[in-house]
Amino acid sequence: MRNPVWVMAATLVAMSGPAVAAEVTVLSAARIHTMEIAQPKVQAIAFDESGRILALGSADALLKRYPKALRIDAGQATVIPGLIDAHAHVSGLGMTMLSADLVDAASKQEVMARLQAFEKQLPAGAWLIGRGWDQNDWPEKTFPTAADLDAAFPDRPVWLERIDGHAGWANTAAMRGVNRDLSGEWQPDGGRIERDARKQPTGIFVDGAMALVDQSRPPMDEATAERALSLGMQSAVEHGLTGVHDAGVSLAELKRYQRLADRGAMPLRITAMADGNSDALESLCRDGLYTHPSGRLQMRTVKLYADGALGSRGAAMLKEYSDDHGNLGLMVMSPEQIAVAVAKAKRCKVQVATHAIGDRGNHVVLEAYAKALGGEAATTDHRWRIEHAQVLSPQDLPRLAQLHVIASMQPTHATSDMPWAQDRVGPQRIIGAYAWRQLRDSGARLALGSDFPVESVDPRFGLYAAATRADAQGLPAGGWFPQEKLTAFEALRGFTLDAAYAGFAEAQVGSLAIGKRADFVVLSEDPLAISPSGLRNLTVQATYVDGEAVYKAK
Repeated sequence: MRNPVWVMAATLVAMSGPAVAAEVTVLSAARIHTMEIAQPKVQAIAFDESGRILALGSADALLKRYPKALRIDAGQATVIPGLIDAHAHVSGLGMTMLSADLVDAASKQEVMARLQAFEKQLPAGAWLIGRGWDQNDWPEKTFPTAADLDAAFPDRPVWLERIDGHAGWANTAAMRGVNRDLSGEWQPDGGRIERDARKQPTGIFVDGAMALVDQSRPPMDEATAERALSLGMQSAVEHGLTGVHDAGVSLAELKRYQRLADRGAMPLRITAMADGNSDALESLCRDGLYTHPSGRLQMRTVKLYADGALGSRGAAMLKEYSDDHGNLGLMVMSPEQIAVAVAKAKRCKVQVATHAIGDRGNHVVLEAYAKALGGEAATTDHRWRIEHAQVLSPQDLPRLAQLHVIASMQPTHATSDMPWAQDRVGPQRIIGAYAWRQLRDSGARLALGSDFPVESVDPRFGLYAAATRADAQGLPAGGWFPQEKLTAFEALRGFTLDAAYAGFAEAQVGSLAIGKRADFVVLSEDPLAISPSGLRNLTVQATYVDGEAVYKAK
């Protein structure tokens, strides 16, 4: 069956003349959801060569208004505003395509088999890099050790990031390259070296400790780093994303993005967040907020880290982990460091977005925000964010709305974590975990994303998880803590208009309206008419950015 999107109704309307002369395009579909209250559903949109929306309405009316327009008839398809992932890591996604993929490995044995297969393409002496292992998926559910890797790789350095990016697993050869004695009782700031009873490193490095191994690796060349960005962006548009908020971009990486944007090689919009209180933030303070002339790249936000992750028990908790007595998790930045960075960002008029997963991590961030904003919290358009906002105490949950703080959350985190999350935090704290409905009903704005490559880049999985709170098989029946579900419309808004708002871009994208950019996705199904169980399997026919098809299904 021919894809109806690419039927060009006589290629051009009869009066239009040669295609190259067309200045206006009219796209029609069975339904177009605009996400605009005044005009929520139309059948056609008209946009100019620059990618600006000129008009919306019926196909007949727009073709009458623009008789020489190029016409694209999407038939029975549904068009929605371009999907925006409000928290992800583009380079990280690209690097997963250039390293060993360990996602969903069900055992250490499967990890070894994948590593041995990947090693065959490596030159002698090169590091074997991988990502995606998760001990929670293995029968023993305990951290692995260097010894597990040493038998297969006695000489080649091996360094493997956990699925959440908050822990790493090294073999002895990799640890040998660290320019410091890893034994004893000392710990790096904001991190933890796992050690055995003899106080020797086991090969697991959590959060801030990962830098010890990372810094001993040979540096990545510029061509590979740039390729990773290109691969990540291309994968994003293939899944219906027209924008990504890239959480944690160094000044060097911003320059890579700039080079790609200068060449017209960015197929989607990137909202880059400076990587902490470092050179990138300093450049924003010195030179001002950054926007590339193409409109495809901006940096006006700093990404801070409060704590670690729940899966590696690095999330900072107010009370010890329910399944690891004595462990309160890790503060990656101290409260004092967070306060200094937040105050600096405020002076420079830079938006603050802080990673906080545990209830203590979230509490520290809210305290820092409240102190820095003072009486301005409810009156200024600061749009500060908490990234993840995963476990909130009952006292802190309503404070996001009170402080006008955006909850930047990732629905698939809940459905990935649900097999073990309650074991980590217990039956009381789980009530304030992954609490989308509570936060939304409190008045907080939810910007939704995936945190790829921690989760899949596919936003359809996020829409599905938000509306069902179930895994790919639809379990548990009725959803996990179903009272926290969002409606399909709320989920879609979280990936469109609210994500755009979180990036100060709602005047340009996030909905389809006159004057906005023609960023949209063509779907075979209507996400607001089908059962939520079908959201995971929506068919992406095409992705458009600035009125240009950056992806077409074959």
